[in-house]
Amino acid sequence: MPRINVTSVMVDDQEKALAFYTETLGFVAKTDVPVGEYRWLTVVGANEPDGVELLLEPDAHPAAKVFKRALVDDGIPFASFAVDDVTAVYEDLEARGVRFAQAPTPMGPVISAVLDDTCGNLIQLTSPA
Repeated sequence: MPRINVTSVMVDDQEKALAFYTETLGFVAKTDVPVGEYRWLTVVGANEPDGVELLLEPDAHPAAKVFKRALVDDGIPFASFAVDDVTAVYEDLEARGVRFAQAPTPMGPVISAVLDDTCGNLIQLTSPA
């Protein structure tokens, strides 16, 4: 059966994305291989070194920029990440200057918050309610 080993988030600047996803969100760099003018640049969860890799994919294709802008304009997150306690993570990240499009909000079985990843995306964080 297929399984997910890499998924991606399209970013406007790979270096800025790497800094945000590692230094701010706490992911760990996994793979960094030059590929032409860009890089195959992945991060993983700090406690999951062999887990699903998040590819910080350049949004160089013109359609990617239009797609991302439409999602942001409509308030739709590009990706969703699980955390143990959304409210605690929200308070920590907000205190460190992360901009949120949605504060922690109960949504049935989960609590959800939505942040701006500084690279052109809204990212949803969820934890059990």
